[in-house]
Amino acid sequence: MNRRTAIRSLMVAGAVSWIGRRFPAAADDPSEFIIHSDVRLVLLDVSVKDRDGGFVAGLSKADFQVFENGMPQQITVFGNNDIPVTVGLVVDSSLSMMPKRAAVVEAASTFVEASNPHDEIFVLNFNDTVRPGLPAGELFSDNVKQLRAAIFRGLPEGRTALNDAVMEGLQQLELGKEDKKTLIVISDGGDNASKHTHRQMMEAVERSIATIYTIGLFEPLDPDRNPHVLSKLANVSGGIAYFPDPYRPKDLAEVCREIAKDIRTRYTLGYNPPVRNGGNLRRIHVTVSAPGRHRLIARTRSSYRYDEAAAQTARS
Repeated sequence: MNRRTAIRSLMVAGAVSWIGRRFPAAADDPSEFIIHSDVRLVLLDVSVKDRDGGFVAGLSKADFQVFENGMPQQITVFGNNDIPVTVGLVVDSSLSMMPKRAAVVEAASTFVEASNPHDEIFVLNFNDTVRPGLPAGELFSDNVKQLRAAIFRGLPEGRTALNDAVMEGLQQLELGKEDKKTLIVISDGGDNASKHTHRQMMEAVERSIATIYTIGLFEPLDPDRNPHVLSKLANVSGGIAYFPDPYRPKDLAEVCREIAKDIRTRYTLGYNPPVRNGGNLRRIHVTVSAPGRHRLIARTRSSYRYDEAAAQTARS
């Protein structure tokens, strides 16, 4: 296992993980990565906007404060570069989405075109079941034409297994090589076919490294709509929930361009969490202020699950 793979397999943004370093001691494999059990790290993916909703670049570590369960934390990791991301497009292909299908395909294609060209992207289409859009054996792609075809493969029919799709999307994100993970869910928010419960899905989100953006497409009286679920997925993970007019393709495309820009301008903050600080579910709050800039708003995940059993095992 090389160093990058070892770090990636342990790092959990919004969850506790253990990282290590190479030791110069003689070994059969000099590149062997040795894990330190006394180092814990929480990584946060943070977006900053000004009072007009504009993206704010050029901030430094000193401009941020991180609080866990109300306690200030020392920031030990900071980054603000446009780096490649592993991205999953999770697209509702149930029968209720048929009238909006063309707009969804165009919007998702717009997102791909506006993303970092080195992002690795996959597509999951879901109705009664969850199906990969890329050909068999292709987990990720950066080819716009191939990704567009993957989105087209979702045929509007059947019911909606949203919980299953989100959980499968989170699992596939973990197979990607990039440290930062993002899931984009396009749906009306309803679920009437999943094997997994809403609670199971939300617990998976709290354990995941992913930032989730949701795009809710429904009419005001649509019986399958559930904007609350879409908002909750975004708020817990630090993403944004959008609810554009489903019959205005330009509005939907603009949302996807904004998501792509938000992903590319986010900051990375890391800190070592206290071992005991109010149980396994930890609440996070990030504030930001900088000279000459007023009313800056930082957005990141609102909570994470601290695995106390894993922490005790690593310390022993």
